[in-house]
Amino acid sequence: MTSDSSPLLGLLEGYRRFREGHWEEERERWAALAEGQSPKTMVISCSDSRVDPSQIFDVAPGELFVVRNVAALVPPFETNPGRHGVSAALEFAVQFLKVREVVVLGHGMCGGCQAALTQDLHGNRLGEGGFVAHWIDMLDDVREPIAEKLGTSGREAERAMELAAVKVSLANLRTFPCIQEKEPTGEVTLRGAYFAISDGVLHLLDESSGEFKAA
Repeated sequence: MTSDSSPLLGLLEGYRRFREGHWEEERERWAALAEGQSPKTMVISCSDSRVDPSQIFDVAPGELFVVRNVAALVPPFETNPGRHGVSAALEFAVQFLKVREVVVLGHGMCGGCQAALTQDLHGNRLGEGGFVAHWIDMLDDVREPIAEKLGTSGREAERAMELAAVKVSLANLRTFPCIQEKEPTGEVTLRGAYFAISDGVLHLLDESSGEFKAA
């Protein structure tokens, strides 16, 4: 049962504005989207409420195929039993939608990267931080040199981890057979990006130098 302060009421008000405004103005686009989608770009982004790829890139519905998770991480290619959500999304985007680019979008003030750096959740039981801890342990290897050089707290160390996480996901993407097949031919291009919440600046990874540069 909802109350006057229920977030759902605010969402419904937003829906009505959308239905009476943008949807009505773009009825032809929505009619076309009802027949299918053909995005050219897949974005792997963080679940963080402050980082919305569609808003950052100012795109219309149907232009991006987005998968979001804690810290925008991509696990390596694995065939063990389990629920492989990111792998399934990647497979669908690359093999069926035929996207031409896959963008890993990291961001500033990332709680997942901060937790990976401090390791505060390591040892927690499942349901009490354990799921998050197991997910972000993909960053354990890159954590060590960062912690040794910059410590485990402060924005310099946190930003270093956030940038490193993008590179980890790109490396893991390249373990997938579909990427190994399509990247060399140019059918798919991988890109790393980083959005700084504090100043709203997008940075792109130059893989030849390993540096992120403002777009």
